[in-house]
Amino acid sequence: MRRPDIEYALKRLDKLTNEESRTATAQVLIATRNIDDRVRGVSDRVVAVDARVAAVDDKVTSIDEKVKLVDTEATKVNGV
Repeated sequence: MRRPDIEYALKRLDKLTNEESRTATAQVLIATRNIDDRVRGVSDRVVAVDARVAAVDDKVTSIDEKVKLVDTEATKVNGV
């Protein structure tokens, strides 16, 4: 034999549990979106840093070639 107040309480508990689950899911989605936006920002910065590193690498290569030329000329002059 079921009592109506217990049945009502169980239905209400089920409804509240479902609502809590939806709320928790929404909060996770919001947090995930915020993290995604931050990761995209970091990714953009990494691309910018990578471009700067490439530019520095080109300059170092250019300097290295000039140093080799100086070394070659010094060897010719000094006969070493």
